[in-house]
Amino acid sequence: MNKIGVIFKGDKVIWMVFFFLCLISIIEVFSASSELTFKGGNYLAPMLKHIGILIIGIFFTLVTLNIKCKYFKIATPILLLLSVLTLIWVLIAGHSTNGAQRWFSFFGLQFQPSELAKGTLVLATAQILSAMQTDYGADRNAMKYILIVCAILVPFIMVENLSTAALLCTVIFMMMIIGRVPARQLLRLVGGVVLIIGLVVGAVMAFGEDNGDKATAAEQTKAMAANGEVAVTPSRGGIFHRFDTWKSRIDNFANKRDVPPDSVDLDKDAQTAYSNIAIASSNFIGKGPGNSVYRDFLPQAFSDYIYSIIIEETGLGGAFFVALLYIILLFRTGRIANRCANTFPAFLAMGLALLLVVQALFNMCVAVGIVPVTGQPLPLISKGGTSSIINCIYIGAILSVSRTAKQNEDVGDNDTQTGDITPRLKATTA
Repeated sequence: MNKIGVIFKGDKVIWMVFFFLCLISIIEVFSASSELTFKGGNYLAPMLKHIGILIIGIFFTLVTLNIKCKYFKIATPILLLLSVLTLIWVLIAGHSTNGAQRWFSFFGLQFQPSELAKGTLVLATAQILSAMQTDYGADRNAMKYILIVCAILVPFIMVENLSTAALLCTVIFMMMIIGRVPARQLLRLVGGVVLIIGLVVGAVMAFGEDNGDKATAAEQTKAMAANGEVAVTPSRGGIFHRFDTWKSRIDNFANKRDVPPDSVDLDKDAQTAYSNIAIASSNFIGKGPGNSVYRDFLPQAFSDYIYSIIIEETGLGGAFFVALLYIILLFRTGRIANRCANTFPAFLAMGLALLLVVQALFNMCVAVGIVPVTGQPLPLISKGGTSSIINCIYIGAILSVSRTAKQNEDVGDNDTQTGDITPRLKATTA
């Protein structure tokens, strides 16, 4: 037991949540990967590959938790440069997923630069907020520097992955609230963001083409070809190919209405329709692990919509348990941050926890139809490549902070008993 404790250092509750999420991931990815099994001809291959990725992720978790927080600060400029270069690379020579240039191959794994950029931006924001703390909150210039860093990274992410950019900005805004940025500045920022969102939505609705319009155009093209006529279909390049996707998602969500089962278009709305069917067929108690029916019909069942499969197989109890794990992760990290002697590790831990939990919340909301489709996987559960490994690194960073917080708590306890505050002051200024 002592040897295990030496290896798996840090907060035990965080470790427990992490291992539960990994276990659920293995079970549900194995169950939801029927599409990959059919294509590959080997029903064990997707699960074994996923287990291998998780083992690599756990290794990096163990490495990261042994890194002192001060070295995270040193790595910030390097990670910023690496994030910018890889984001530019993926825009130029990346591979497409669902119409977006999001990844490139790296030693046989799919590397998504946006995952690295998310953690880097959280790291930079934590460092800025920590360096500019005063007795009355964050310095007024803190927001300016944070927005400069955001302006460097967020536009590259937004071009091909608007939902990731929006989630990341939400997390940064929450970090600024925690970092005590002046309320007046935050209100001005909210006003500016609302204006920008309005302009972007207006541009999407004006210049984007709904998938339904595309389907009609395709039918017209086929009809013209049948009559011997030549139809020329213009190619939409640049950012406009993403406008089409965004407009379709907005239209589907805004025009949501009760549709009779026999009128549902399973070709056009396959994701939403089969997700709803999978959830409804759970009958509250679920069909049991591995007994999903709609994993064979639901696109991205092992990734974006794995929460629907979890509900179908484990019912409301399983859905609640998974959501509870993320809630425990957030509140436990908040307790760890509250024990930190310095502000930087506290801000870093809270930022990374918010990054994981907010993304999980949006994934769950998409699965049950509360928010529009975003294409966000369920962190630490969905099948992934380097994104799963990077999420494990985030957990390792939180565990690293928990080790420091525990040491500070022990110092504080000893100081209380001896009446000597010198060690506590040294820990604070270290």
